[in-house]
Amino acid sequence: MNSLWRRLPPINGSADGDLCSFRDRMSEAPFRPREKLVEHQKIFQNIHKHTYLKGRYDRITSVGIPIALAASSLFLIGRGIYNMSHGIGMKE
Repeated sequence: MNSLWRRLPPINGSADGDLCSFRDRMSEAPFRPREKLVEHQKIFQNIHKHTYLKGRYDRITSVGIPIALAASSLFLIGRGIYNMSHGIGMKE
């Protein structure tokens, strides 16, 4: 007989000790009730936006951060061009 299978005491009022695996006995309750999960899924399935913009903070991570990085890089490039054209920061 497999070491994971053994005769265990009755579960949930069953008449006889059933053959159950250790994994079946040690399962835990889900983190969220199924009804709440279905409600949450319906909210996201009914939104007609792109997949990467459906969450609450997705606009910050998918739009805001790339725009901030692009703006800062353009500023630094512009400042470098200005400094080179005016001879600022040259080593003698």
